[in-house]
Amino acid sequence: MYQVVPGGAGGTIIDVIPKQKLTKDSRPLVGAGVIGLVLVISAVTAWCYYIASLRKAELLKTQLLDLNKDGYIIRNLGGAIVFRMDFRSGTLDLDSCSKEGEMLSCDRTTDRKLNFFIETVQPKDTVQCYRVRWEELVPDIPVEHAMTYKFAHWYGGALSAIQHWPIALSGQQAPKPFVTSDIISHRDEFGGILESYWLSSNATAIKINNSVPFHLGWNDTEKTMFFQARYHDSPFKPNPGEAPCAELSYRVCVGLDVTSMHKYMVRRYFNKPNKVPAKAMFRHPLWSTWALHKTDVDQEKLLAYAANIRRYGFNCSHLELDDRYTSRYGEFQFDPVKFPNVSAMFQKLKTDKFLVSLWTHPFVNYDSDNFHTCVERGLLVMEPMGRLPALVRWWNGIGGILDFTNQEARDWFASHLRSLRSKYGISSFKFDAGETNYLPWKFSTKNHIRDPSTFTRRYTEMAIPYNDRAELRSGYQSQNISCFFRPIDRDSVWGYEMGLKSLIPTVLTISILGYQFILPDMIGGNAYRNRTDGNGALPDRELYIRWLELSAFMPSMQFSVPPWEYDAEVVEIARKYTALHESLVAPRVLELAGEVLDTGDPIIRPLWWIATGDETAYKIDSQFLIGDDLMVAPVLEPGKQERDIYLPAGRWRSYKGERFDIKEPLHLTDYPVDLDEIAYFLWV
Repeated sequence: MYQVVPGGAGGTIIDVIPKQKLTKDSRPLVGAGVIGLVLVISAVTAWCYYIASLRKAELLKTQLLDLNKDGYIIRNLGGAIVFRMDFRSGTLDLDSCSKEGEMLSCDRTTDRKLNFFIETVQPKDTVQCYRVRWEELVPDIPVEHAMTYKFAHWYGGALSAIQHWPIALSGQQAPKPFVTSDIISHRDEFGGILESYWLSSNATAIKINNSVPFHLGWNDTEKTMFFQARYHDSPFKPNPGEAPCAELSYRVCVGLDVTSMHKYMVRRYFNKPNKVPAKAMFRHPLWSTWALHKTDVDQEKLLAYAANIRRYGFNCSHLELDDRYTSRYGEFQFDPVKFPNVSAMFQKLKTDKFLVSLWTHPFVNYDSDNFHTCVERGLLVMEPMGRLPALVRWWNGIGGILDFTNQEARDWFASHLRSLRSKYGISSFKFDAGETNYLPWKFSTKNHIRDPSTFTRRYTEMAIPYNDRAELRSGYQSQNISCFFRPIDRDSVWGYEMGLKSLIPTVLTISILGYQFILPDMIGGNAYRNRTDGNGALPDRELYIRWLELSAFMPSMQFSVPPWEYDAEVVEIARKYTALHESLVAPRVLELAGEVLDTGDPIIRPLWWIATGDETAYKIDSQFLIGDDLMVAPVLEPGKQERDIYLPAGRWRSYKGERFDIKEPLHLTDYPVDLDEIAYFLWV
């Protein structure tokens, strides 16, 4: 050991220990120390990453929703996945996401800026909702989210030519405009009554905001529905001065059961009717000239039709004079050849205590005397530049279509309806058409509309002054029009494509969409040539009887082909069921109709309404409930005088007097139902 004593002022004495050479035995200890240090650093790093991942996971989770870069899932309170949505228009940059309270927001995808958020809303203890919005900042970029529908059965959306309950999608469909269409002539499109609302059997619901330029597609192989917002190559148009930047916004809600979930959604998002139509419409059948006479109706035939209604002892809420009583389409004067003495005809009908409604429509054909007037006054929908009327083709020719966004056009149309009422005592009108497929792909209106189906809404408003007995076949956000809505013309066939089997799925779908005053079209269908089972002139006799029996349990009944066109037995069956409708069905329906004003709850209900925990009930499309205590099971197959019936748990009494006190659902196999019978069961 050495000791150094430096000289000079300010020096410092330092003890120095000389270096010692490492031995072979000490080298492993050093290596172990280095490894230990590395492990400690790794552990600390891993812990930091773990803490960061926990924070990120917490950031990307809001209540029962988990967000990732490609979409999100929602679980129920039990932890099961009940909803999944994938993002198809971009991948979120999760580093751009932040959370403030119940709002989770992101401002970038991996390649561009955007506005995106999910906000949690808990309006009730039993309901959890999530507001979702994806807004593009660059014009003409579509927004598309893909909902997986394999987790449950789904209901709602729109009417279709082939109607199933629950929804049954087939094939692949690129997103197309979700707008009202005439599915007689456009069978692959969405129907005339639609709302952007869907409900599932696992108590999940989705409502697309009305401001969205909404397009719907699907892939049945992947069990996916595509919700898309876009303006490019679309009839949707942004407001004047706005860039065509697409926004997809909607609300997803999860509840405890499907019935309470739907009740919440209806109360929150749907218009409600403000009055109940005329009670006679619920009690007594409506009689239309259409299926019997088509456009060949005239004064003599109308009076004979009315006389036979009385002769055979039937009641009548009102008599409907359908197409065609004018010389040309777009006029409001009676054809003097077909109706030579209109005033005397209406006086005769009034004396015989008939109320009369008239068929009307939004078209003015180019050969009509009113066409020039409408062009000169700018009352028609115009071509995109707004200089010329847009000619459209409809089932009765070519002409213009009245612009119901234009107050002057509304006043002109309404004045003619008032004139008919004043001059002849017309009770109401059947408002036909109104679907957006009769608008040109590109068009302009007096007042701008973003969503073409707003035109449908504006047309349905014309029925408000006549809603005691008015009839509409199209509807969009029109639940508060407070009149009867009719599914589009049925074919006189048995099947699901516009036939008898489509009737219950169609009525249930309309009900779920918030339209409760339902006129289920004409008994036996419309007897169209080449679309009729039977001898061609009349619907098949058995089909007619089964259709009659089913209609007796609907909110209202409508005849056109009369029972006396068949034989005395059919007349007697018709008397039996119009009487049963008046005594059993109408009182229940009227009571429920009064409740609709406050609740919006369906009058015609699916079986799952009272059996939310019953998987089988979610798939039944040939039975239904009136309220909660009357279950109906019609025969819908040709040549059958029996059917299988599914009874939910409860205490039931059949129309034959049998009692079923059951704690579990019961299948009645091959239950006998004669040709002149319909099976129904009352809750005891």
